[in-house]
Order: sequence, then structure tokens, then C-alpha cells
Amino acid sequence: MNTLLQLLLLLGFISATNAQQNPVFQKLRYDDDVTYLKTDSAKNAYQRIKYIPLGKNSSYFASIGGEARWQYTYTVNDKWGDESDEGDGYLLSRYLLHADIHLGAFRTFFELQSSLANSKIDPSPVDENQLDIHQAFLDIDFIDNKNEQFTLRLGRQEMMYGSQRLVAVREGPNSRLAFDAIKLFYKNKNWQTDAFFTHPIANKTGTFNDQFNENAKFWGNYTVIHKVPFIENIDLYYLGLWKSRAVFDDATGEETRHSFGTRIWKTKGNWKYDFESLYQFGKINEKTISAWTISSFACYTFENIKFSPEIGLKTEIISGDKNADDNHLQTFNPLYPRGAYFGLVALIGPSNLIDIHPSVSFNLTEKFTLGIDYDIFWRQNTSDGLYAPNMQLLYSGKGTRERYIGSQLISNLDYDMNDFLSFTLETGWFNAGSFLKEVGRGKDYFYGALTAQFKF
Repeated sequence: MNTLLQLLLLLGFISATNAQQNPVFQKLRYDDDVTYLKTDSAKNAYQRIKYIPLGKNSSYFASIGGEARWQYTYTVNDKWGDESDEGDGYLLSRYLLHADIHLGAFRTFFELQSSLANSKIDPSPVDENQLDIHQAFLDIDFIDNKNEQFTLRLGRQEMMYGSQRLVAVREGPNSRLAFDAIKLFYKNKNWQTDAFFTHPIANKTGTFNDQFNENAKFWGNYTVIHKVPFIENIDLYYLGLWKSRAVFDDATGEETRHSFGTRIWKTKGNWKYDFESLYQFGKINEKTISAWTISSFACYTFENIKFSPEIGLKTEIISGDKNADDNHLQTFNPLYPRGAYFGLVALIGPSNLIDIHPSVSFNLTEKFTLGIDYDIFWRQNTSDGLYAPNMQLLYSGKGTRERYIGSQLISNLDYDMNDFLSFTLETGWFNAGSFLKEVGRGKDYFYGALTAQFKF
């Protein structure tokens, strides 16, 4: 597979330099639109693999694409010195290759994923999953035109909603997340609604062994309404989760959790914003769940100033458990969030947390972008612990009343060489606070990461 990918990447890189118009690569690659190539009679080698006619009917065609990502990371004081107080470097590589076949009202999408970890000690399946079927689904279109679409999707597929706080493809880590799902979705110019029932994939290290996961179920409805007076856009959603076994600081057992939420957002213009709130209820073992979160983000771009600086402020309050050893659990579960929630290395997950996060970014040139953000973290409730993005309990909150976790400074330098190839240099420093010093060694954590990503 590596040889095939290398040949395709080379083909894409050489021919792309002569392409007059190239596809816009979407976050979900099955949303890539290559139909503009239907009327292009002078296709180069790259464009010929992006649009392959399958007959005289223009709605019968195939497309091939993929990506390769290499990411070298160097860390000092893993887990704030509790796992290692020495420097450690490792290389993560990820390869994706897909085929997209359209046959009128029917469409199939198939994608392979290979994630490799070199020199990393005890890599998890999220770091290393040698080769597996990442996506394989069938679409049946009941309505499909410029103004309206009504589709049934069956099979293994990626899903991503809203700001990716709750449902994401887990782009930051090495292995992206997919779901074995049935999904029905309708959209027109002003709104879209999805209804789905899924079993999230549990990755396993190895080859073609990511089997159907009977230990978790995830279902719900997500609706997005555009062109709303004054607020611009609004999301309304319900998400349901069942796990055969979940572990929190003060609860372990079978979990059933329901989440109702809304999001108000705007992504165009000088002012941009994203406000979200949701409430969760359900049961874990014999305990009742009552959890919540409120998040706000606003930023402004100064277009008439050199480098077009954008200044932003994000704040979050995410509930934690109030009292240990009672019959209630207030710990928020972020479900399936983006992996790199607070930076690429993602030390902390969005649970039992208060976060203040100012940021600034600059467009240095057309190709270079610099971003700097600073995070300050506290525990929302001192009876609860500190969690990773995957809800693994990092440190218990029992036996300590310290609230301050620490602060984190991150810088990103992005270079978009062309439409296909990009580089990112990210550095981070986490200054351990009083909580980390009391429950562990509490050393300051450092990392640097260089990422190269090629898409075709």
C-alpha cells in the first residue's frame, strides 16, 4: 500500500503544478466536489484520476484521492514528569486512500487508513493501526438537485458536527475516527437535519481487525438553520450515548447519557462568534447523571492593519462531580470530541474544567500564518479529577482541594506551500499549577511538533 500511495502522491504533486483549477479539499473528504471537471476536455494526469467518466451519462463517474501526513513530535516531562522527565521524540505517519463512485442516485465511498508510530513507547491504537478499512458506505439519493438533497447513508463513515466539541473525526491524533452507522439527512439552502444511529469504531493495533463494536452505541439528531435574523446561524441537537463500561473519578459501570444542546455561530465577516450550551442526563450504574457545559468564543479581524491580526477570546465552564460517594454524577462527558482539543498534544480533555483562552493570529504573507494562544485551567469542582480528551482519568480529585491546574502557551506557524502541501510548526509549554504539583511531580511540560501534510 505504501508503494501505491507514494506513486499516487508523486503523480498528484507533478501534475498539480500544471492544474489550472484544483479541487477544494474538505474536512470530510467525501464532501469533495469534482463535478466542475465534467466539461473540462483538456485534463492533465492529476485531473484524470479526480474525474473518471463511467459512461456517457455525466452522473456516472469515479474519483480517487487521499492524503499523507507525517508528524514529528519531541516532548519533555511527559504527563508533567510522572511518566518520563527526559526528552522523547517520535514520528507519526498517516496514509489515507479513497475511491468515490457515483452511479446516478447511488454512490459508494471506500477509504483505507494506515497509521504508524515510530519510536513511540507503548503506542495506543489511536497512534498505530497498521491498515484497516476506515470508511465504506453506500448513499441512496431520494432527492438530489442544486437546491435540495435527501439521502440515506449506510455503512462505515466519518461524522463531524458543529464546532467539533462533541462529534469529530479526531483529526489531531494519528488515527481518525469513524462510525458503523445508518444516517438519513436532508438539506436545502437554508437548513439541514441529520438523524443517525451508530456504533463508534474501537481501533485495534493490527491489520483489518477494526471489528463491529458492540460495547458502544451513539445516536441522535443534529439540525442546522442558516440565515436566522440577528444571530445568523443556529444548531439544535440531541445526542444519545450508551457504553457497556465507563470510568469516572466517582463512578464506574454501564452508562446511558442524553445530551440536549444549542449553538449560535457566525463565521463570516470581521466579527465571528460561537456560543454553545448543553445539558446531559441519564444513568451510570445506579447513579443519576446531571451535567452541563457553557462555551463562548468571539474574535475580530482587523483587515486594515498590517498582517490582518485577529484577536479572540474563548471561555468554557464544564461541569465536574460535586460530591464523592453520593448517588449523583455531574461529570460532563464530551462524547467524541476532536482529539487536539487544547493543542496538538492534547494533555487535558473538556471535563470538570474552567478555561480562559485568549488568542491572536497574523497573516504574515499569503502563505504564512502565525497563531499564539494562552490557556488558563482550573477544576470546576474540586471533588472531581482531571481527564484526558478520551475521558481517561489522569488524576483523581479525591484527597486534594487544589483547584488551579496550570497554564499553557502555544504557538503555531503554518505554511501553505500550495493547494496540496502544507507544513505546521507548533510549540507548547504547560506551566504546572498547584493541583498537578500536589497529585504528581508537577513538572512543566514542553513539546515541539513539525507536521507535513499532502492531499490529492
